[in-house]
Amino acid sequence: MNHYFTDNRHLAQNRKEITFRFSCFTCHFLTDNGVFCKDHVDAGSQLLLETIERHGPLGERVLDLGCGYGTIGIVLKKLYPNSAMTMAEINPRSLELAQENAQRNEVEVRCVHSDVYSGVEGNTFTDIITNPPIRAGKNVIYNIFEEAWNHLADQGTLWVVIRKQQGARSAVTKIKEVFGNCDIIHKEKGYFILKAKKALTI
Repeated sequence: MNHYFTDNRHLAQNRKEITFRFSCFTCHFLTDNGVFCKDHVDAGSQLLLETIERHGPLGERVLDLGCGYGTIGIVLKKLYPNSAMTMAEINPRSLELAQENAQRNEVEVRCVHSDVYSGVEGNTFTDIITNPPIRAGKNVIYNIFEEAWNHLADQGTLWVVIRKQQGARSAVTKIKEVFGNCDIIHKEKGYFILKAKKALTI
């Protein structure tokens, strides 16, 4: 079976354009077969964006991990134009769309092909933001949380959206193991928005 987090470029193309209105922005996104939520922006991503807007601003260097066709990273770049945005994705088709969508929406971002953090350099991100690929399995999801620590600067923040029925409570426990903290900053329609801070002890 092919999933949106695998290389599925052999699937027939069926590109379409969707419109997403957020805050004072209207964004236009190209989507295609074999990408996550191709017909609309998913509720989890929208709730994550709304929560970050309320609890922001973001820092100087932001990573959108598992960016899909670019919704979260592109919208946040519009909200916080002074933040340098890196968008990482394992699915080549999704990554190509993310690059095109960034151009279409006139934002400057860096797009990298990456299996979790394999294509991401450095440990200086002020924020890592993810709507993780639940179907990839718990090992992949927990690796995202564990390795986030190594790619965040001191006082950097991990932002996660995850549904209650897909393991939100166990995700909180895991993130606390890694970071020593994890706040549930918003809950709505079965989604949890989690926030953890990397604080180095002296």
